[in-house]
Amino acid sequence: MISEDLHDFFTAAAGVAGTLIGLLFVAISVAAERVSEHGNPAHRVRAAGALTVFTNALTVSLFALVPGTNVGTVAFVVSLLGLMATAASLISLIRQGTLTWQHPREVVFPICLGAVFVAQLLAGQTVMFHPAARGSVITIAEIIMVCFLIGIARAWELVGGPQLGLVGEILTLVRSTPTSSTATGEQRPRTPPAGRDLPVPIPRPLRHHLTPRASLQPPHSNRLLKAATSASTSVIALTVT
Repeated sequence: MISEDLHDFFTAAAGVAGTLIGLLFVAISVAAERVSEHGNPAHRVRAAGALTVFTNALTVSLFALVPGTNVGTVAFVVSLLGLMATAASLISLIRQGTLTWQHPREVVFPICLGAVFVAQLLAGQTVMFHPAARGSVITIAEIIMVCFLIGIARAWELVGGPQLGLVGEILTLVRSTPTSSTATGEQRPRTPPAGRDLPVPIPRPLRHHLTPRASLQPPHSNRLLKAATSASTSVIALTVT
């Protein structure tokens, strides 16, 4: 039995959980190829994780609204089912070989999800044996809000939303920062690979256009030369006679 001030919270939480589950089904139908048997196993784990936390929040919230129901018992049982689902997801990732530190999100999220269900298990056990423990009931309510945040994050990854993390952006900025020589515009001399020399430019050979001298004379100069030679010969002949 919950108090009147928490009744409104669980009412709102049940409505939010139902809406998010409906939107999750829409996201899965849009990205059906991601969660198929031929898709990435990590996408199926993300979809299962989002559905698990949303179902956990919906179940606890609805049973908390039922008069005379011990919300601790419901939270205890649902948290056990959540731990079993989380363990199954981890086994699936290990079997597929995708649970590596190269993808830290796939490692961190199941661990966080398991910690959330353990905390709900302990709080539910306290309320189950001590129904008047108001602090534990508030803890269950806070865990429901955490489940909403985890489910939204997993659904965002499922639809392929951009991942903007502070650590990732800082590492990308450091990797893309130019070195000092590049920033100042200096260019390092290129060294030829081992066993190879740089090609030496060969000068273009000089072309000497040699033309015979006879070809440089005009055509009519040959006739004049012949006429002068025959005239000289005639004069010499007359002189001799």
